[in-house]
Amino acid sequence: MGVVENCIEELKKQLGESAGEVAPALDEVLTINIKPTAIIDALEIMRDHPNGAFDMLTDLTAIDWLNYPDTGARFEVVYLLSSTTANHRARIKCRLSETDPRINSATAVYKTAEWLEREVWDLFGIKFDGHPDLRRIMLYEEFEGHPLRKDFPKRGYHPVERTPHT
Repeated sequence: MGVVENCIEELKKQLGESAGEVAPALDEVLTINIKPTAIIDALEIMRDHPNGAFDMLTDLTAIDWLNYPDTGARFEVVYLLSSTTANHRARIKCRLSETDPRINSATAVYKTAEWLEREVWDLFGIKFDGHPDLRRIMLYEEFEGHPLRKDFPKRGYHPVERTPHT
């Protein structure tokens, strides 16, 4: 059993029913599905595991599964973790409902989550509870909607707000 598999097994043991299925991706990155309520515990276990030491949140993104069959939820938040010392990676996914897409912020576990969560909020509209500064990062504050949602209109009028230079 490899280092990543060992960490995933520990995660499943500690989280119990909050940990879902594990799937390999291209024989290099293991993916585990976690219930949204357990995401902070899962990230801390992966970060602090003596055999894993996933010390870096490489990326955090989202997927909109609108009209996609058999997902059970519309949104999926994806955390990509890396170990800078052992050179291994893992992926954690959390599925969120369409009606209230929210999850706890990972900024207390990984500082890099701060801007990544702002980007996901800006483009997908997924709220990160406990985020220290959840506001738009790419679009202006008055922009209506979240353009990476599949139900966002392809055509329409979105006024460009110009910020005066001082």
